[in-house]
Amino acid sequence: MSARDFLVELGTEELPPKALKTLANAFRDGITQGLAAAGLSHSHVHVYAAPRRLAVWVEQLVERQVDRKQVMDGPPVQAAFDEQGEPTKAALGFARKCGVDIADIDRSGAKLRFEQHILGQATVGLLPGIVEDALNSLPIPKRMRWGARKEEFVRPTQWLVMLFGTDVVECTILAQSAGRMSRGHRFHHNSDVPLTQPKDYVEALRQAYVLVDFNERRALIQQRVDQLAAEQQGTAIVPPALLDEVTALVEWPVPLVCSFEEHFLDVPQEALIITMQDNQKYFCLLDSKGALLPRFITVSNIESRDPQQVISGNEKVVRPRLTDAEFFYLQDQKQPLESFNERLQSVVFQAQLGTVYDKAVRVSKLAAFIAEKIGSNPQHAERAGLLSKCDLATEMVGEFPEMQGVAGYYYAKNDNEAGDIALALNEQYMPRGAGAELPSTQTGSALAVADKLDTLVGIFGIGMLPTGSKDPYALRRAALGILRILIEKQLDVDVSELVAMAIAQYGDKVNSAGLAEQVQDFIFDRLRARYEDAGVSVAVYQAVRAVQPMSPLDFEQRVQAVQNFRALPEAQALAAANKRVSNLLGKNAAERAATVQAHYFDSPAEFALYAALQQALQAVTPLAANRQYTEALTRLASLHEPVDAFFTAVMVNVEDENIRANRLALLAQLRGLFLGVADISMLD
Repeated sequence: MSARDFLVELGTEELPPKALKTLANAFRDGITQGLAAAGLSHSHVHVYAAPRRLAVWVEQLVERQVDRKQVMDGPPVQAAFDEQGEPTKAALGFARKCGVDIADIDRSGAKLRFEQHILGQATVGLLPGIVEDALNSLPIPKRMRWGARKEEFVRPTQWLVMLFGTDVVECTILAQSAGRMSRGHRFHHNSDVPLTQPKDYVEALRQAYVLVDFNERRALIQQRVDQLAAEQQGTAIVPPALLDEVTALVEWPVPLVCSFEEHFLDVPQEALIITMQDNQKYFCLLDSKGALLPRFITVSNIESRDPQQVISGNEKVVRPRLTDAEFFYLQDQKQPLESFNERLQSVVFQAQLGTVYDKAVRVSKLAAFIAEKIGSNPQHAERAGLLSKCDLATEMVGEFPEMQGVAGYYYAKNDNEAGDIALALNEQYMPRGAGAELPSTQTGSALAVADKLDTLVGIFGIGMLPTGSKDPYALRRAALGILRILIEKQLDVDVSELVAMAIAQYGDKVNSAGLAEQVQDFIFDRLRARYEDAGVSVAVYQAVRAVQPMSPLDFEQRVQAVQNFRALPEAQALAAANKRVSNLLGKNAAERAATVQAHYFDSPAEFALYAALQQALQAVTPLAANRQYTEALTRLASLHEPVDAFFTAVMVNVEDENIRANRLALLAQLRGLFLGVADISMLD
């Protein structure tokens, strides 16, 4: 079947830069799905996106649908006609559904049947509907109207190109009549760009100073920015999201190096970077030691004959931004950091839980408690806790919310606070996201755990549990942060003790009934997802969870041991045996003897298992005590043969009560050895 290329380009006013990639990909997907639903085969699909256009090029799109046969089955013949042979309502309804008379319905089989041959439609007639549906389905939170028109889109439309081969697809979509005229760069080529056929699109627009391929523009910007940074003996900070946004802002990218006065470098570089990245969309430069250079790279949308004019303009624009940051920094340092706590006494953390200052006091005491548990400095942790929220009341954080913690670090250094205290003020918010950096200091770790745990206990204590996708206080993230810090920083702490301390800090502000168990369960439930993401079986997690270790680090060590045990050849049989033992003990708990008495044995298999258990007990007890769980389970795997022999030769539920009780006690010993690590019966 013959085929032609198809091109659609919708021209608009400047599209939202942060949404451009999403809109373009959704447009491509919508067209692809529409073609598939219409049964129109094609080759490769290209998508293009620039500030003023969305475009899709479909290679080798067939010129018409394939003819097809449609078969529709109706009601049973017996129910379709009455005794006089007249059609029933069911038969007449089926005929209406098929759009034919009842006489045209086939009644030779068990059911009424209608077959029709449907001729495939010409592709050119289907394309307008497919494109329109794709545009209507774009993920646009809020559509807009323009002029007196009723049409709605993310931005006002300006032109529409629709070519099927060399022919224009005649239609009107979003108030634009389709043609073959695209448009060039707003300044370099402010005129129409005629297109003869779809494959000319990219090069024709390139000649008109528009790089329509988003990925090409992105790669060009990245390459040129890196090159310019190297020329300045620096490295550019190029966050992927910022690179995408800048790519979406320009049609013809021209990166240029600009500079600012060196005295601004006295301001915390994080504040300078934030204002240059977020407000001006600049790429900042760092030297080989990671310090900010007094230069930045802007990406112009024009190739100026006098680039210095563009550079000067950007330098002029950024200066007031940096001056503001400098002013706030100097103003804040006119008073000690601790004095900002006075302002926080009137700032509400949560209506039922008190002020932000109240939270800082609670966190300081909890951080000191944690610091003592992990062998850190309790006085430093308490001091860091008391200062932890001070920077929220500063001018710097008021202007740049992203500076919370960072500003506190600089102001604490200025006040000559101890180094770990200053660092902890920033580290309290770590990890700031999945896989993000953890605190580098023990004081920071104690403060970060305390801050998150205080929020968890407080919000749970007033019944504001997260539900579904709603988690306004980011409690799931807080729980995961606690787990990551304790596990990855190798901090062996009993969470139940920390939760109890956190609850005590709140007093009667929270409902303490069942609160500790609720918070503990919530925290350890988060481990399930963590292990699933790491490829650990849910059964392994459940086996460890069943024995309820309260230290996340201990939990992690047990999980790794069970994961290793599961790979052993004896694991499956021992898991099944443990499940059998668990069931037997559960049903006969009251009949079990307190101790095992060898004189009740009447089978060599009992003696063999008992001897093996005594040897295992001596070997495994010190291993488990030292948390050498992998070695312990590897040693217990040797019980495979005596356990199998026991269940082959011995019946546990015999009539003699003493023998039965003794055998149950023997099995309880076996089960207890494994439960010292995990409930491996859950692996079966």
